[in-house]
Amino acid sequence: MRICVFLSAADLDERYTRPAREFAELLGKGGHTLVWGGSDSGLMKVVADGVQETGGRLCGVSVDFLAAKAREGADEMVIATSLAERKRLLLEKSDAVVVLVGGAGTLDEATEILELKKHGHTEKPVVLLNTAGFYDGLKTQFRRMEDEGFLPRPLADLVFFAEEPAGVLARLEAAVTVGRGVA
Repeated sequence: MRICVFLSAADLDERYTRPAREFAELLGKGGHTLVWGGSDSGLMKVVADGVQETGGRLCGVSVDFLAAKAREGADEMVIATSLAERKRLLLEKSDAVVVLVGGAGTLDEATEILELKKHGHTEKPVVLLNTAGFYDGLKTQFRRMEDEGFLPRPLADLVFFAEEPAGVLARLEAAVTVGRGVA
C-alpha cells in the first residue's frame, strides 16, 4: 500500500515520537510505501527513518519554499509549486491516509481529505492516530457535527480514530483487503 501520512515537521516530545516511530516501523515491515511531505526534520524525519530502516519505501512531496528541507535518499521526491498542488499530489500518490499529531498544516490536510470523502470524491480509508489523546477535542467536535446534521455521511464512513499504532495499519489493511475503501 502507498500510505499518505499527514504530520508535523516539528521536534516533539517522546510521547509523540515513540508511537509515530512504532507506526513507521510497522509500515516498513509490511513492505508499504510512505507518502509524506518530504521533510527531513522533526516528526517527519522520525517516521521516514522508521519506514526506511525497516524496508519500506519513501515517496516525498515537498513544496518549493521548503525544498531545502527535503529528505535526500528518498525513493521518489517531487517538489510542488504550491501547498494546494502538494496536497493534491500527496492524495494522488496514495491508497490511504493516516493523520498523526500536527499543527495547522496537518489539520488543513486532514480536513481536506475528509471534505473530499464527504462529497464522494474519494473513498480512500482515513485513520487518525489519537496519540496521547491529542485529537480528543477534534473527535468530540466531529461527533457534534454528526449529531447536529452537519455531516451528510456517518462519521464512521469518513474517518476511524485509532488509539494505538498497530490499530492504524490493521484498519487500513482490512479496508484495502475488503476493497471497500471505508474509513
